[in-house]
Amino acid sequence: MKRSNELTRAELQVMNILWDLQKASVSEVLEQFPDPKPAYNTVLTFLRILKEKQYVASEAVGKQHRFYPLVQHTEYSSRFLQNVKNNLFRGSATDLVNFFVKEENLSAAEIEELIALLRKNE
Repeated sequence: MKRSNELTRAELQVMNILWDLQKASVSEVLEQFPDPKPAYNTVLTFLRILKEKQYVASEAVGKQHRFYPLVQHTEYSSRFLQNVKNNLFRGSATDLVNFFVKEENLSAAEIEELIALLRKNE
């Protein structure tokens, strides 16, 4: 099955946990969820979906499976943001940044930090 570009909110929540843990059983992933925690079978279902989508793989360790990411957080974030830029801002990085500057009501310190990052990457 071909890897989809985007994850659902629930799939992304599971991936964030796996990115933090690197390798984990279903129970270990479940422990990281805030209360109210989903059911064990719900987490298992999401891990199976992510495996089908080729975002995670698993290995048998005794009677359990340990899941680990096949896609790193930076890779997914980069691809996701490229899609946002291309699909919502007609490929313009300037329009994307302008949107966040206006919509997020950035503080003067945050704007200065952005300017410093831009100067550093010139």
